[in-house]
Amino acid sequence: MVGKNEQDVYDILNLLEINYVRYEHPPVYTVNEAKELKLAILGGKCKNLFLKSKKEGKYYLVIVEENKRLDLKLLARQIGTSGLSFASAERLYQYLKLTPGSVTPFGIINDADREVTVLIDKDLMKEEVVNFHPNVNTATIGISFFDFEKFIKWHENEFYYVEIKS
Repeated sequence: MVGKNEQDVYDILNLLEINYVRYEHPPVYTVNEAKELKLAILGGKCKNLFLKSKKEGKYYLVIVEENKRLDLKLLARQIGTSGLSFASAERLYQYLKLTPGSVTPFGIINDADREVTVLIDKDLMKEEVVNFHPNVNTATIGISFFDFEKFIKWHENEFYYVEIKS
């Protein structure tokens, strides 16, 4: 059964005429757990991190290719902010109505005040299809990168492309 938070994603994708492929699977909380399932999911796989700046109190949703390691100091310099750290589960829920293990760009639909800045790994632009949880960690949906960008622009959160080294 599909819950409200997940159904909201599908309703918006349908509204925006964005095609998607849905894959159901057992709950996964990390990229490594997802890899262990050996699911036949086509396209680029992503990891999504919810971060905060230490001094400014800004929040960032970072979307990066699943195999990359994220250097928080380098990213902070790149975006011109103080140090970055992982935001708490409480803040994740406050801003995106998500829980750890289900972090996804689709969570911005719950960011009514558009307070979260989205940072997208430039290398993802090379992918025809990108995959994300639909606000729950028991499914994954694949959409074209073009449609992913359409979704991000539609919600009007501030977003930037960033260079994340492998």
